[in-house]
Amino acid sequence: MSEHQHPIAFSDAEIAQRLTDELPNWTYENGWIRRKIKTSGWKATLMVVTTVGHLAEKAWHHPDMSISYAFVIVKLVTHSAKGVTERDFALAKKIEEVVLWDAAAESNGVFEGTPNDDQRFSYIKK
Repeated sequence: MSEHQHPIAFSDAEIAQRLTDELPNWTYENGWIRRKIKTSGWKATLMVVTTVGHLAEKAWHHPDMSISYAFVIVKLVTHSAKGVTERDFALAKKIEEVVLWDAAAESNGVFEGTPNDDQRFSYIKK
């Protein structure tokens, strides 16, 4: 059987090492990998929730999320494996890539990026 049908949970030590190496803004708590994404307010929070929802649906791997006015907490675990698997790391990386994309820094000047110095347009807080 392939990894896609029967994902294997990583040990706590493997999870800790991979978070350090690959996802330094994520933590491991109570059996989940999690990330708190700080936003500038409610509209930005809703955009993050919708984006994470889209990515999760495309992956058919659904996180738990807690939302508040100025943050979103994303928690990932593979229930069928009773632990954190490659699926969780892959979705976490995609969330980082898309939600935390710095358009100005990563587009060689093609995009300006969101003007975070103006509260009217501020979006993700880094």
